[in-house]
Amino acid sequence: MTETAADRQRFCIDLHVHSRHSTRPSQWVLQRMGCPESFTAPRTIYDTARALGMGLVTITDHNTIAGALEIAHLPGAFVSEEITTYFPEDRCKLHVLAYDITEAQHADIQRVRGDVFELVPYLRAQGIVHVLAHPLFAVNGKLTAEHFEQALLLFNVLELNGSRDEGQNRALRRIVGGLGREDVERLACKHGIAPFGDTPWEKALVAGSDDHSSLGIARMHTSFPGPATVNTLLRGLAAGEGLVQGEAATPWNMAHNLCGIAYQFYKSRAGRLPESHLCLRYANALLDPRARRPRGFGHRLRALADRARLAAFSLAADKNSTSAMLLAEAGRVIRADAAMLDAARGRNASAKPEDSWRRFVSRVADRMLARFAGRTLAAVQRADIFGLLHEVAQAGSLYAMLSPFLISCGLFASERAFARQCLEAFGHAPARHKPGGLKMAHFTDTFAEVNGVARTIQQQIALAEKHGKDMTVVTCGAGLEADDLGPGAARFAPIGSFQLPEYPEIALHYPPFLKLLAWCAEQDFDCILTATPGPMGLAGLAIARILKIPVHGTYHTAFPEYVRMFTEDPAMEDTAWRYMRWFYGSMDTIYAPSRSTAQDLAQRGIGAERIVVHPRGVDAERFRPDRQGAFFRDLGLERQFKLLYVGRVSREKSLDVLAEAFRLVHAHRPDARLVVVGDGPYLEEMRAATADLPVVFTGYLSGEALAQAYAGSDLFVFPSATDTFGNVVLEAQASGLPVVVTSAGGPREAMQPGRTGLVVEPGDPAALAMSVLDLMLDRQRLADMAVLARKHAAQTSFDQAFLRTWDIYASTVRGEADTTPTFQPGPPSGPRPGPVRPDAGGPAGQQARAA
Repeated sequence: MTETAADRQRFCIDLHVHSRHSTRPSQWVLQRMGCPESFTAPRTIYDTARALGMGLVTITDHNTIAGALEIAHLPGAFVSEEITTYFPEDRCKLHVLAYDITEAQHADIQRVRGDVFELVPYLRAQGIVHVLAHPLFAVNGKLTAEHFEQALLLFNVLELNGSRDEGQNRALRRIVGGLGREDVERLACKHGIAPFGDTPWEKALVAGSDDHSSLGIARMHTSFPGPATVNTLLRGLAAGEGLVQGEAATPWNMAHNLCGIAYQFYKSRAGRLPESHLCLRYANALLDPRARRPRGFGHRLRALADRARLAAFSLAADKNSTSAMLLAEAGRVIRADAAMLDAARGRNASAKPEDSWRRFVSRVADRMLARFAGRTLAAVQRADIFGLLHEVAQAGSLYAMLSPFLISCGLFASERAFARQCLEAFGHAPARHKPGGLKMAHFTDTFAEVNGVARTIQQQIALAEKHGKDMTVVTCGAGLEADDLGPGAARFAPIGSFQLPEYPEIALHYPPFLKLLAWCAEQDFDCILTATPGPMGLAGLAIARILKIPVHGTYHTAFPEYVRMFTEDPAMEDTAWRYMRWFYGSMDTIYAPSRSTAQDLAQRGIGAERIVVHPRGVDAERFRPDRQGAFFRDLGLERQFKLLYVGRVSREKSLDVLAEAFRLVHAHRPDARLVVVGDGPYLEEMRAATADLPVVFTGYLSGEALAQAYAGSDLFVFPSATDTFGNVVLEAQASGLPVVVTSAGGPREAMQPGRTGLVVEPGDPAALAMSVLDLMLDRQRLADMAVLARKHAAQTSFDQAFLRTWDIYASTVRGEADTTPTFQPGPPSGPRPGPVRPDAGGPAGQQARAA
């Protein structure tokens, strides 16, 4: 085809821009401030658009042409408006862009715009070229796929919107590109609406920025062939000759615009501000491009006066007030960043303004969050109720600072969800998802530490990679100076930490919330799973609610019981339970590792219908009876009877009970040895308590050494009454060890009482010692239990348990409740505690070791 002169000659236009005459904002935060939708003067729009290469300029204010009339006399300008119209049955809003209209037509439009089925025939009859703006954006939250289908029959030109999500625009392209005659006929029959035109399945797409703050004029625009005249534009719009150019928005663009509008509103109300202040200069550069950098002698005089005012304020202000802290932190952030400092000094910056502003707000918010979090936790530790209330009240300023970003992320998340819904309604599968697939973020406060929760999560990540499951652990790690966002694990550098006195080796790390939110929004997860109720768990809960995706929680650790043991204060335990009820009560689904844990949660007021008991497994290849090796031979313990404990060495594991029980055992059986594998805050105290007994402390073991420690022992003892499951109980049985556990908590569900071990009352050293002695005296029974223990533990591999758990995750997220084994309240499982005789025999002890 031969290229014509008209093809070579093209012009551009931003088909959707707002001026200060758009006075009713749709964003709740601006409405609450009493702030108009835009502060941009019509002439500023004209000048900016022309400077950006727009051949024609128009203004599309909401239901008014006042802004367009102000520039109508200028070259290349014409009158347009954005019409708010409604579906009559439920008042669902649509926005329609009408171009090159007269004042009389504008008056007629105001009379008929209450009903889209009256407005559209009027526009057609008048020959007014019109476009459906942002077709997949629910203006007042009422838009459904049914409304969108009707809109496709009413409008033949649709807008790709510059202030909306690229995913929304991409979905619109796919739907429009896949429309055929049969689709339109089906929709016409379904809704009783006659389509318009000879080929109503062929839709034209155009673009506009939908700018409200002057910060994004021409961000998206449309080019047309031919000379830059209004007639050429109208013909091109009707003929579908437009070429969409530019890029769609991100949540950060929208947040930047909201901040810009709010800042311009603040300046209009605040009177003269100290323009020489570094923070104001930076805000002017990024949020108010209308602001001119003042120069001259008068400016220098005002700057001197400003410095005097600021100095007086600094002397009189409370340094601990929120405003003073906020201003101080903002100044430090700007001074520490060369690019921000250049922007404040009026120099051109290479970064996009919205990215610079997000980085600035994120850093200031991180510093403020670290202050508030540290003071709040310190107040909790001191039981300072008034101090706690004071910090919580002051933290409201942090929410105000972040609210534009939170609102924008939430809005974009809703739009993505609706776009996917419309894609599915038109037979298009979401581009990213595989059939039955799931993309999950697993938030945890512990990952690199040595504890059962961290080990479980590390194993899950390895299995997810092995089986092709899309799971990413999200954590905030100590010692990180920069974020480490590798495959399978995203570790963010903390903005602050709080040391737990009772757990000196564990610290709570505060995550960089806005950075974390941005990363999650970009990853587009289907679900967030929280493993811990600490700062990362709270961040995961908040982010899931902002992004409007399901949030699930795993109850790994009985924190309230730990609080009771550490503080010996029932009131503190009750407070901990109140927090746990709130945290896990906020989850869509709660995963419990055992029925007893699920029962406890239900009895504490967490809805049983939302609790799911997930399967557990063990690496039966790694932990086997034949892995004895030389571990105990090197320690000189090859011939002694070895009682083994593996786990955290801490008081909440009831190791004081174990020490007292072993003293009783050793008095009757001097050949007994207690082997303690692990580390923790109770280690030195336990050493002192057992200094006169043959107790071996190996420290933390892993890999082959741990497997040999299990396989080379004779009996596993786990006295804890607070564990929700106890992985080590399964590992011990897989290694051919009978186990002795308590009747409290989850470990008793990991064994078969009387067959693979014994169950005793918690906190009773005599009962524990009696059970151990009973098995030591009956070696045949011990050998029989060893065989059954191996057989029982090897039934469910770690891989099988993970894949079954993943299926539960996927079915729960998809809402397939019938496939999800939800918890049914009832009496705790398991028999009454106490030594129980086996109900089945087995081969000899030598055969057990070879099993």
